[in-house]
This record gives sequence, C-alpha cells and structure tokens, in this order.
Amino acid sequence: MSEKKSNVMREIIMEKVVLSCGGVKDVLEKEVKLLEKISKRKVSKRQTNKRIPGFGIRPKLEVGCMVTTRGEEAEELLGRLLAAIDNMLDESKISDNHFSFGIPEYIEIPGEEYDREIGMLGFKVTVVFKRRGKRVQKKKIKKGKLPKKQRVTKAEIIKFMEDKFDTVIE
Repeated sequence: MSEKKSNVMREIIMEKVVLSCGGVKDVLEKEVKLLEKISKRKVSKRQTNKRIPGFGIRPKLEVGCMVTTRGEEAEELLGRLLAAIDNMLDESKISDNHFSFGIPEYIEIPGEEYDREIGMLGFKVTVVFKRRGKRVQKKKIKKGKLPKKQRVTKAEIIKFMEDKFDTVIE
C-alpha cells in the first residue's frame, strides 16, 4: 500500500518533430517534394520579411520549407530518422527542451529510395520536448509564466532518448 506514485506533471513528453530545409526556386520545390515524401504530410513554405540586397533577398521571397508531426506518427518518424544516423547523437546538439541533428542524404533513411526528380538532398530535424502544464504559457486568456523546474533539461533528454529509442550519446 505504500507504493510511491510518480508525479504525472514531471513526466517528459515528446511534443513534436520538425523537419526543415532551406533554398530558393527549383531547389525549394525539390525540398518540398522530399519532405512530403518522408513525412507524408503537407509542407509549409517560409517567406522572408526583410530585404538584404547582398544576399539577393527581398520581402515575400520563399526561402525555406518545414513540416511538423506530433504524437505516435512523430515517434515512428523519429525512429526512422535516428536509424539514418545509426542511433548516435552528439551531446553538443542537445539543449534544454529540444535537440537537433541533420541528415545529409535522404537515401540513408531505411525504406527511402533515390528519386530522380528530387536528386541528392538533406534536411534538418528538430525534436521538441515538454512537460504537462505547458498550455499555461500558450493560452490567450490568463496566460502564465512557466518556472525553471518546468523545463526539460539536457540530462533528462539524454536519459529519455537512451531509454525509449536506444540512442547512443557521444
């Protein structure tokens, strides 16, 4: 009867997996096809707001694309993406609340085959973590601040990834 129950509010949850790439014109169209092929979801294109003449950037120019997955679909996708990098993560790529890594060529992902229309492209992956109660910070009415103890630390992310995905942290 004296079993100690763990606090549900301290539980770590994988909030989302975000795939993103950057490029312009033809390269951007290829990257959109690539992200749609990998995630099987609709891709959102990103536009610039500023004008930077040195880089040839002007307002409303499409320069990148991204797709967000959540829930079980995100976990399944992350498992495939981690297999592409041999389930190894560099500790320097892990930060509070999230970690990121890149995949240089999409054909390294298990089950993905080379597509002539896309060519050889890579993309970035960002995985975001949270604890229950984060909605307090996001809601419109009576918005609140989250204390530091609500953050998911680097050590907790490392333990979560080692337990759930058998990831080796270097």
